[in-house]
Amino acid sequence: MQTYICQICGDAYIGERKPSECPFCGAREHFIKIGKEALPILNQETKINETDKKNLLETLDLETKANAIYLCMASKAKTYEIKAMYKRLAKVELEHAVIVTKILKIELPNPPAGGCSEEEVENFQKTIELENHATELYAEFAKASEEQNIKILFTALTQVEEDHIKLIKNYI
Repeated sequence: MQTYICQICGDAYIGERKPSECPFCGAREHFIKIGKEALPILNQETKINETDKKNLLETLDLETKANAIYLCMASKAKTYEIKAMYKRLAKVELEHAVIVTKILKIELPNPPAGGCSEEEVENFQKTIELENHATELYAEFAKASEEQNIKILFTALTQVEEDHIKLIKNYI
């Protein structure tokens, strides 16, 4: 058994092999390090300029809203598989929000109400819209940042959101 630590969220995974993505925040395998080699971005000094702060606050808003929407979608799912998938997506989005709060040293805001459709196909389409928007936004935020740790965070989030799009497209 080995301890693996995600460079993005800082959470530990214990197993015989490194996971292909972080089970907590969804970051891809190359962001996961053997415990003693890990230095999560949350444990590093990060200077936040006004642009990064604005972008991180927008990310926090987007991620908390996505969490609420996915919980709503889970409650409307017709099968256990879809319900479980949306609950997992909701947890990942919440983890992203928590990462942002730790970087900014602020409290997690109260969750907003999340609306969704009764129709699964409409929810799948809405999910793709949300994830496409996040992917494009986070790619822009990564380019705009001068701080390496913030660039790394937004690069990882971009990849996670791309992976969510691939997942949902399997259901359409």
